Amino acid sequence: MEFEHKSVLLEETINGLHIKPDGIYVDGTLGGGGHTYEVCKQLDKTGSVIGIDQDEAAISAATVRLSDFGESVTIIRSNYCDIKSQLQNIGIQSVDGIILDLGVSSYQLDTAERGFSYMQDAPLDMRMDRRQVMTAEGIVNTYSEQELFCVIRDYGEDKFAKNIAKHIVRAREEEPIRTTLELAEVIKRAIPMKIQKNQGHPAKRTFQAIRIELNKELEVLKNSLADMIELLSDGGRLCVITFHSLEDRIVKTAFRKSENPCTCPSDFPICVCGEVSKGKIITRKPITSTEEELLENPRAKSAKLRIFEKIQNRINEN
Repeated sequence: MEFEHKSVLLEETINGLHIKPDGIYVDGTLGGGGHTYEVCKQLDKTGSVIGIDQDEAAISAATVRLSDFGESVTIIRSNYCDIKSQLQNIGIQSVDGIILDLGVSSYQLDTAERGFSYMQDAPLDMRMDRRQVMTAEGIVNTYSEQELFCVIRDYGEDKFAKNIAKHIVRAREEEPIRTTLELAEVIKRAIPMKIQKNQGHPAKRTFQAIRIELNKELEVLKNSLADMIELLSDGGRLCVITFHSLEDRIVKTAFRKSENPCTCPSDFPICVCGEVSKGKIITRKPITSTEEELLENPRAKSAKLRIFEKIQNRINEN
C-alpha cells in the first residue's frame, strides 16, 4: 500500500513557523513528508530540512516525495526524542523551527497488517517502529488486570476501563488474544449496548490506550519538548499538532513552563529563583481545523496546533 497521509493544519503550521529562506528546520514526525515538502518550497539553496521518523514505510515514502529538493533534505530514521543527539551527529547545534504532527498516520490506520485499526482483522501489532520487540499482543496478554485497567483509564479515558480489563483477562485465560477483531469483540462484551449505540465504536478508546502505552507516546512527548525549545535559535518556533486531550495538556503545560519558569511564591516582590523565560506562547488558544478542512479530512476534527517562539534572554545586552 502506498504511504498516504493528508497533513492536518498544513497552511496554519507552515505560516506559524515564520520560515526564513536560509533557515534550518526539523520535521520530527516526517510521515509522508507533507509538511516538509511545503517548508522546502519556501527555502533557498542555503536552507535545509531534517526529517525524522521511526516508521520505515514513512522514510521510504518521504525519500521519494522529497527527492526533488536534493541535498537540502536530510532524512533520519529515529524517534524525535533523540532529536538533540541526531542533530549533533550531523553537526547542527540549533535550528530555526521544529514541527511535530503527533498520533497515528492515515497510512498506519489504513494498512491492516499494522494492527492499529479495530475495523480490520490483523495481528495485534501497533508498533510505530517495527524494530521494537514488544507488540500490542504482548500488552494484551501479559499485563495484569490492574495494569490494563490503568492503561485504559489513563490513556483511553474510558469510564468502562475496569470492566474492559476484566473481560480481557477472562478471555485470554481461555486462549491468547491474537488479532485486532478478537480484541474488539472482547471489548464490545464489556460495554453496555445502549452506550455502544450512542458513543461510536466501543473499542476506539482502548485501542488508542494500548497504542500510546506500547509506543510510549506521552512519555516521549513530555521528555522532548524542553530539549526542542532549547535547540531553537532566537526567534525560532516550535509547532506541535496534537489529536487528543492528553497530548494537548502536555504541550500546553510545557509551553507555559517555558514562558514562565519562575518557581517563587506569588507573594514575593521580585524573582529570586533565577529561572529565566525561554520565550513566548504564540497561540493562547490552540488553532483548530476550518470547516473546509473537516469536510475534506474528517480525521482533522480533534487536531489542535500550538506554537511557541524562542526568545533569548537579552537582560545583559546593554
